[in-house]
Parts: sequence; structure tokens; C-alpha cells
Amino acid sequence: MTASTSASAAGQPAPRQRYVQCASAAGLHRVAYTEWGDPDNPRVLLCVHGLTRSGRDFDRVAAQFAGTYRVVCPDVVGRGLSSWLANPNLYGIPQYVADMVTLIARLNVETVDWFGTSMGGLIGLGLAGLPETPIRKLLLNDVGPHLEPAAVQRIGDYLGKPARFETLQQGIDHAALLAQTFGPLTPDEWREINTPLLREQEGAWLFRYDPRIAQPFAASTEEATKLGEAALWHSLASFQGPVLVVRGEHSDLLSRETVAKMVAAGRAVSSAEIAGVGHAPAFLAADQVELARRFFIGPALDAS
Repeated sequence: MTASTSASAAGQPAPRQRYVQCASAAGLHRVAYTEWGDPDNPRVLLCVHGLTRSGRDFDRVAAQFAGTYRVVCPDVVGRGLSSWLANPNLYGIPQYVADMVTLIARLNVETVDWFGTSMGGLIGLGLAGLPETPIRKLLLNDVGPHLEPAAVQRIGDYLGKPARFETLQQGIDHAALLAQTFGPLTPDEWREINTPLLREQEGAWLFRYDPRIAQPFAASTEEATKLGEAALWHSLASFQGPVLVVRGEHSDLLSRETVAKMVAAGRAVSSAEIAGVGHAPAFLAADQVELARRFFIGPALDAS
């Protein structure tokens, strides 16, 4: 299913593909984003994806929420249609937060709501803890300040490894294998969310993400990990707005113990667990989309 067909199914126009110029210590780069709904709507929902994914993971959520929000789904730098950084050592939460501040400035709004999956949740949490944060509500999809080391190792084992596919379908299937814990998705659903992750080059299909994102990931030390975790716990405790922590029942990245600690540490933190999935719930199923709707918008009105 393409973005256009998923949008049509929801009675919404196709998204607009846009770009914003951002800065790093190594120069300038472009961040791509899709924008859904009324471009003048001041009520904005930012949807930010996981480590090797793209903003197109949120097409279904965006199409369904576009009547209430202007929904903006960026490709984090180094992924999707965004530029690759000149210096791979800059791939990390501080750069991603800075890029999102630039994007929010481009959108010309004072506040945003934030839906962050995995890495996208960590970016949101980092921004939410800053003084005068623009974030009003924060949904953290299967992520928190503490990440289970075994899951981090699992991700590191495949991150940045060379991969070439003879056909687009082979690439889609390989990406589905890497993301099998998203849940029992149909072949059409895997095609929908994995096609944007791939690009054709010289007769072969490659992942779009910069394989050098693995360099700072692999170089992280135990001390740096502890400092980063402490900063994120501080962010959670500082954030004034509502937070919903969503956990996949079988997640190996976010433990139930961490969720309980998050609920206790934050000012207005609630949690939900999605049965039958691991890291991370894909938010393609109707019940998962409804969970996000209730948090951001409120219960759907009974048409009868």
C-alpha cells in the first residue's frame, strides 16, 4: 500500500514531501519530512521513527490523525530521504534534537505533540527535558531512559552491515526479518513500511540509511551510557506534560521494571502494554492506532 492509497482510504490527501536545512559542526544537511493535513493548522503532531527506519512508518497514523493535526513525519538525518552527515561521529541524540528544533521552527508553531518510536522516543525525551520545551504531550513507543543491554547488543549485531538485494522484494523481506518483533504484520503491511527503506543503485537494492550510524553506536562506552541514561531520567522527571509509555509485551529493549520506574519518576506518566508484539509495536493495527488517538485526541466519537 502506498502513501497515496493509505491516505485515500482514510479520506485524506496524500502527504506533501518537504525538506528543511539544518546545521551540524561539520556543515549543513537536509532533513526530509512528510506533512499531512492542513498546512496552516497550528496543532502539530511530530512522529519520529526508530534507529534504521523512516518517517513513512507513520503513514497510517498520519492519515487518520490529519483531520485534527498537521502531522509531520521526519526522516532523521542519515535515514530515508534525508542527507548523510559529513562526520558520522555526530550521529546521536544531541544532533537529532537540534535538527528537530530547526524543523519545529520551520513549522512556525510554539508547541507540538510528539509520537516517538524507539530512537524517536529518545529524541523526544531529550527535547522534552529542556527548559521551555515545545513538547506538550509525549508518547514513548517501547523505549525509556534505561535500555536492556542484551537488546542493544542485538541491534548492534546487524546495524551497518553491508546488504545488497537482487530485488525490491528481497529487501522488503530482509527488513521484515530484522523487524519481526514488530508483530504479526501481513505481507502488504511489510511492503508498506519497508519499501521506503530501500533504494535502487546499479541494478541492486540497498538500504537508504547511512551504515556509518553504526560507528558512534559501537563506540559508546559504559560510562557514556550511564551518563546518557541519567540525563534521560532527569528529562522525564522534569517534563510537565502528559506521557504515555507503550510497551510491547515481549519487548527485549524496555522492561516492565523500567516502565514501572518511569511511571513513578515522571509527573504525569501512564503506561500501556500491547499483547503479542515485541520491540516495537508498529501502530498499523486499528487497536494500536486507537490507543494513540485516545492519548492525543480523546476517544473517537460514536457515529451512531
